[in-house]
Amino acid sequence: MAEALPVTSVWLTCQQPARDQRRGRYVSESSTHPGKMLPHLAAHAVAAYTAPGDLVLDPMCGSGTTLVEAMHLGRCAFGVDIEPRFTALAVANVALAASQGAAGSATVITGDATGLLDLAPASAVGEVGLVLTSPPYGRFTHGLVQTTGAGVRKRAHLYGDRERGNLAYAGWSGLLDGFAAILSASYQLLRPGGTVVITCRPVRRRPDDFIDLPGELLAVAQSVGLIPVQRCAAMLAAVRDGQIVHRASMFGLMSVRKSRAEGLPVHLVAHEDVLVLRRGTAEARPNPGVTPVKG
Repeated sequence: MAEALPVTSVWLTCQQPARDQRRGRYVSESSTHPGKMLPHLAAHAVAAYTAPGDLVLDPMCGSGTTLVEAMHLGRCAFGVDIEPRFTALAVANVALAASQGAAGSATVITGDATGLLDLAPASAVGEVGLVLTSPPYGRFTHGLVQTTGAGVRKRAHLYGDRERGNLAYAGWSGLLDGFAAILSASYQLLRPGGTVVITCRPVRRRPDDFIDLPGELLAVAQSVGLIPVQRCAAMLAAVRDGQIVHRASMFGLMSVRKSRAEGLPVHLVAHEDVLVLRRGTAEARPNPGVTPVKG
């Protein structure tokens, strides 16, 4: 079983709406990515766990949020994504950050991060100070909502071609196995004492199928030798006068209301789990054949 970590810190990452966090800092087409990390979350992690000049990696960088925020904080970064349409967005966002005077630099690589060591620059091995990433959830929790004459519809909620190898379509076992491969390679890229930050949330696929994805990913991370340090909560809602003010979309509100009408005690999602782990300063990795706990 994965070690249970207490929630010891709350990150107030959504005190401004996500669109305001991105406005003017990202190209408008970035909204088409189905699983964007909050810029303030990425910036908080980069500032907390690295120093200017450090190397930051996002092995599933999507539209490039980790890279952009690292650049604005004077870090160097590189990111990998399997979807060419999303790496094109990341390249555009990196170029925008550079044009705005960001002190850092970033490189974007198109490829399958389960083969990360074949994609990463040789100079990065043992030099990465922070790996910051989030897994794909598929179409169940991401996307935008659009109101039409026919009702409320979800859009920009799908990743690309299922045949390309995106982990969003690999099933939960495939997702965990792929994530284990990515973290195992990331371990080798990390410097001794380097940090891994994973943002995620539980997922409900069906009314009777609730998946503790944070717990599953914690087990995977430990299985490749990463040491748990902290489990935090990154807010997806505002806090005003001691009260939580949700930022849920109409789609999210409708989903909760439908579930409650069916007798399920579902609540609006107000935070993401943030798993903080480190590579040890001495080499003491477990047997790579260790199988993470699943469901």
